[in-house]
Amino acid sequence: MAALILHSGDGNKNAFKALIAAEYCGVKVLLAKNFEMGVTNKTPEFIKMNPLGKVPVLETPDGAVFESNAIARYVARSKGDNLLFGDSLIQYGRVEQWIDFATTEVDSNIARWLYPRLGFLPFVPASEEISIAGLKRSLGALNTYLASYTFLVGDSVTLADIVMTCNLYSGFAGILTKDFTSQFPHVERYFWTMVNQPNFKKIIGDVKQAEAVPAVRRNAAPAKPKEVKKTAPKEAKKAAPKETPKPVVEEPEEEAPKPKPKNPLDLLPPSKMVLDDWKRLYSNTKSNFHEVAIKEA
Repeated sequence: MAALILHSGDGNKNAFKALIAAEYCGVKVLLAKNFEMGVTNKTPEFIKMNPLGKVPVLETPDGAVFESNAIARYVARSKGDNLLFGDSLIQYGRVEQWIDFATTEVDSNIARWLYPRLGFLPFVPASEEISIAGLKRSLGALNTYLASYTFLVGDSVTLADIVMTCNLYSGFAGILTKDFTSQFPHVERYFWTMVNQPNFKKIIGDVKQAEAVPAVRRNAAPAKPKEVKKTAPKEAKKAAPKETPKPVVEEPEEEAPKPKPKNPLDLLPPSKMVLDDWKRLYSNTKSNFHEVAIKEA
């Protein structure tokens, strides 16, 4: 069988799935040379293999396969003499069951907690709380199951263990501190058992658990270019329609006011009486007002 080419950047836990499966199956999978994330995956040749431009992508003699779980399944089925899917129909079903669980319950909650803190997604505290609660629920269920089992299916490593371990890897290495994982001792035991298996360690290398939850990197994501608002061209002002001239109606002018007739009292000589003095006398006189007032008048 011709070698398979895996296109991915270094340290990608999704690429680890296919590479570890290849070690168990004895299938030759080579990493593409000179792959540069953000450059290679935007070329027309890569877009033909995966229209979304995401990694990993497996290049085969029959065409390309994308999505990490699908790639791992392809590699695991490349040779039919392995037990990565179990040795019975029920074990095959359970392998698929745990692959789905690892993807929808474990990986998704780790990603929703980790990626916003790394700046790849918007950080929303309420969303983080929901993700942590969901992860605790999932790991709690997994912890209960692993209390009775060493492997997820059967008595040896299957593809379910490979996918689950790779998904847990991003959490243990990136955000799940010892204080957090100690709540799930059977998950801890399972993870460290898996990553120290020779075929796992050959691909992943030595794993160091996160010592602290990373601080939020609010500016890690590239800033979006500002949108230039296009202003609509101003419409030319339309000339107001000419109004039909109305006939001018001349209003009659107001008559000049007639002079008022003179008051006969105005013809009398001015009085010698000072009215303010008389009022003061009126206010201050206590008795015999009439005599005093007439005399003063």
